[in-house]
Amino acid sequence: MKKLTITVEDAVYKGLRKNIGAGRISRFLNDLARPHVVGEDLTAAYHDMALDRKREADALEWSDSLIGDSRA
Repeated sequence: MKKLTITVEDAVYKGLRKNIGAGRISRFLNDLARPHVVGEDLTAAYHDMALDRKREADALEWSDSLIGDSRA
């Protein structure tokens, strides 16, 4: 992670704080910018992972096993 200082209009800042929340602005802006600057590599990687039926079955089995943990 890198820290970045940006300048925005007062109205934009107030809107971000009001609608996104003070502690969530960085994540929001990161998620907003990511598809425009990182490219499609991540999307392609997720697509390839989803095509791996064994990996998907293992992931589903793992996530289903967590349901019992939440009832404790």
